Amino acid sequence: MVVEAPVLVAVETPRLRLRCAEPGDAAALAAMMNAAISRRLASWPVPYTPLMAADRIAGVRMAAAERRSLPLVIERRADGAVVGWISISRAPGDGATALITYWLGDGFQGQGLMREAAPAALAEAFRSMDIARVRAAVQADNAASLAVVQLLGMVPLGEGRIWCPARGRDEACLWFEITREAAEP
Repeated sequence: MVVEAPVLVAVETPRLRLRCAEPGDAAALAAMMNAAISRRLASWPVPYTPLMAADRIAGVRMAAAERRSLPLVIERRADGAVVGWISISRAPGDGATALITYWLGDGFQGQGLMREAAPAALAEAFRSMDIARVRAAVQADNAASLAVVQLLGMVPLGEGRIWCPARGRDEACLWFEITREAAEP
C-alpha cells in the first residue's frame, strides 16, 4: 500500500528548497551519513544503508500523511543536490509537543545552510501542524546545534536525557523549547 504524503508546498529560502522526503532521496541520505554526523543524532546509526533510508522515508511519509511529522529533505536550489535533513515530529504521548532534528552532510556544513533551513522549517511546522511547542535535545558540546536552537529563539529547559536507538542507550542532553506564541512574528 502506498501512502501519499500530505500536499506540501516546498518551502524555499534564498538558497534552499525544503520538501517532503521521497523514496528517491534514500541513496543521497545514506551516502552522507557517517560516524561524525551519526554521533550527534539519536536515530541515524552507522553504517546507514540506502535500504535503511528508504525504510525511514516510508515511515515518515506515513507520519506526514497523518500530520504527525514534517520530514523535510534540504535541497540546494541551484543544482538540486540533497544537502541534509530536517524533521519536526510529534512527541510520543504528547500531541501538542514536537521534536526537531536536523543535520547537514559534511560537504555542506559551515555555509550557513542550516541558518536558512531551520527557521523556515519551524515556521512551516507551526503553520501546518497542530502543535503548541517544538523542543530540541542537543548534546552540550555540539556548538553548531546550540547555535541553531539559539537562532530559533528556543529557551533552555535544562539538562536531561534522550533515548538514542542509534546507539541503544539513554544519553545526556540539553533540552530547549519554543512555543507557537514565541515563534510568531
